[in-house]
Amino acid sequence: MAPWSLSSEIWEEARDPAVNPEISWEAQVRLSTDLCDEEKDFLSNRRQHTVKALAKYLGVPESDVHPDDVPVIAMCGSGGGIRALVSGAGSCLAAAEDGLFDCVTYTAGVSGSCWLQTLYFTSIGQQNYAHIIKHLKDRLGQHIAYPPPLLDLLSQSPTNKYLLKGFLEKLKGVPDADFGLVDLYGLTLAARLLVPHDNIRVNDGDLKLSNQRIHTDKGNHPLPIYTAVRHEIPEEKDGRDYFQWFEWTPYEFFSEELEAGIPTWALGRKWSAGHTVWPHEGYVLPQLRVPMMMGMWGSAFCATLSHYYREVRPLLTISGLGRLDALLTDREDEMSKVHPIDPAVIPNYALGLKGRLPAACSQGLLESTHLQLMDAGMANNLPIYPLLRPGRQVDVIIAFDASADVREDNWIGVVDGYVRQRNIKGWPMGAGWPSKSKSKEETRQELEDAQAKAQEEHINASEDNSSADLGSCTVWVGTKEERGKAQKMDDATWELGERCLSSPNAGITLVYFPFLKNATVEGVDPMHDDYMSTWNFVYTPEQIEKVTRLAQVNFNEGRDQTRRTIRAVWEGKRRRRLGHEYESQLNSSIA
Repeated sequence: MAPWSLSSEIWEEARDPAVNPEISWEAQVRLSTDLCDEEKDFLSNRRQHTVKALAKYLGVPESDVHPDDVPVIAMCGSGGGIRALVSGAGSCLAAAEDGLFDCVTYTAGVSGSCWLQTLYFTSIGQQNYAHIIKHLKDRLGQHIAYPPPLLDLLSQSPTNKYLLKGFLEKLKGVPDADFGLVDLYGLTLAARLLVPHDNIRVNDGDLKLSNQRIHTDKGNHPLPIYTAVRHEIPEEKDGRDYFQWFEWTPYEFFSEELEAGIPTWALGRKWSAGHTVWPHEGYVLPQLRVPMMMGMWGSAFCATLSHYYREVRPLLTISGLGRLDALLTDREDEMSKVHPIDPAVIPNYALGLKGRLPAACSQGLLESTHLQLMDAGMANNLPIYPLLRPGRQVDVIIAFDASADVREDNWIGVVDGYVRQRNIKGWPMGAGWPSKSKSKEETRQELEDAQAKAQEEHINASEDNSSADLGSCTVWVGTKEERGKAQKMDDATWELGERCLSSPNAGITLVYFPFLKNATVEGVDPMHDDYMSTWNFVYTPEQIEKVTRLAQVNFNEGRDQTRRTIRAVWEGKRRRRLGHEYESQLNSSIA
């Protein structure tokens, strides 16, 4: 690096603890299945806020809301690139205007929904979804990789230094790390999403994920969870491949499969046997910058051939290419193990921990110097799994699903296998789009019918949980009973659902909002409009207005059902608490 060059200036700052204090901090791998202490403190502080918010949302006196009765509500958004980002902004704006968002304890995202969470906590988003939507209208009119504006940002101050920090720090500080398309992708994403319209008011604080704790430490806002996966592909030809989930919060980078995590501010440094590897010059790298992680979170192009096929499958059906579809389906197993584009890498904090991690951890994981991480949508396009961690004790999950083919992919249904594997109790087993042996044309017609029903205020009542008629909002209640199935909560089954929620075995309640077309919003069809492809990165202000409007209308049509559900969950928890207190008093009097 030439003296006085931009790269030299960036590297000098990277070595300055006054600018990046974490470079002098010691860190260790935390081996535990429990939540970190910072998240536990957050939960305690957040509850103080959600007590007030819930009372306002339900229209009851705050004195009637006992802290122990407040449901832990999580709101999650699917993957889907810019489509998920824009529609998610509309859904969250509607939830915020309704007062529901203030009651939320966790948010979680995949791909584009991770970008939305990032924007929410930046100086651009200012924790305001209306500001975010305006920003998207200002910035999404050009492709992220369109050379003239991108080169301007990378060559002019102050954006050049702002955008290139993470890239140059990794290039200089991790010489054995591969640089690939995902890193460049993160850079171009940041240039489009993390730079304000005037290109001037950039804020270096937005580049560190751990800085988001400024907004969460006191419980003022929900805790964001960002996700990615590692693909374990066994060397044996007949071995079973699988995905390992990794999650970020402002506090910790963690994996349930590894039962281990590190502070978020320590991500990007090298590790050995659970400890920081200190270089000779005395300082480690600053924490991995947000643009690099944005690339990982949304790296759908690192998908296996199988996932590429799944994304374009609706187009094959529309085009009448049924024979090609059948041929590719027969090669599903082979295609599921091939990644045409390499994922991004970060230093592996599990290196040297053999014998201290779960036995299921592979030899390759324990010996690899780097973790290869990619878009979590390859495993499940909804970030449900992190919300099922026992310590989080989530009562209600509100899922906004903007997947490419919500009916066919049925990501809600995929969760059943995960909860069986991990022996998780309370998930509403059998929830989601039903699995039926139908032709592809019948399946597509089913989805068209469901989209048409989205304009109705409530879903038509039916006690048959196998009904395919899911509209703009569907609610299921889980149970902790063995072999218990989800109970759908609609007008016809409401009393039964309330009894389930009052039961000692009450499980998780799922409120599901698929991103479907709506007759009241003309000119918007997520299934057929070309600009809503996962691979499209250009949205006009008019298109953003239509997409966010559709998301808001769909939420508003399920608004009353959602509020009624939250009230039922709260009342169920209240009845159970009062019952326990009565039993305790009775036992004390007998003794």
